[in-house]
Amino acid sequence: MPPMKRCEQTAGFILAGGASSRMGRDKALLEIGGVPLVVRTARLIEPLVASVTVVAPPGRYETLGLRLLADDFPAAGPLGGVLTALRASAAEWNFVVACDLPYLRAEFIEWLLTRATASPKDAHVPESARGLEPLCSVYHARCRPILAAKFAQGVRKLVDALAGLNIEPVPESEWRQWDPEGLLLQNMNTPEDYEGPRRRLERRAAP
Repeated sequence: MPPMKRCEQTAGFILAGGASSRMGRDKALLEIGGVPLVVRTARLIEPLVASVTVVAPPGRYETLGLRLLADDFPAAGPLGGVLTALRASAAEWNFVVACDLPYLRAEFIEWLLTRATASPKDAHVPESARGLEPLCSVYHARCRPILAAKFAQGVRKLVDALAGLNIEPVPESEWRQWDPEGLLLQNMNTPEDYEGPRRRLERRAAP
């Protein structure tokens, strides 16, 4: 496999500010192969972008050796996290991802970044059976004022805020080349959601 290509005009941001109420414990600290999910995600993204930052409440992950950014809107959900990332970023393009996507693949991220940075669109957003997946997407810096205006109008759902952007949906038929099983964008909300991927991925990594 050829080496991964770093996209220097892109910053990476991992959103890890959720309450994890259905999980019963902090999702970002759940381990696969002994590595917390938020660290695992950072290591995956790091070779592909100019910088990786975790958007989270102050003090939550200070012992993990990660670059941290306090959420400007800690009670506002993922839209607040995206706005925080875009406010702090000096990059033209920004890959924003949730911390709980265990099947995420570096090859897919590299492909998505290459596609986005060559496009005039505001954002590249994968689609799944659930609809648009804005928490594994690439946003141009120009998205921030548009999303901020939606936020000021009272919009809190990130998918609803996307209505103001010129987005390029990425159909499942295209990203499935990186994951024929369709697990790539599967996230984890409950203990059962965690145990299945943990067992599967640890078996896959075993010698």
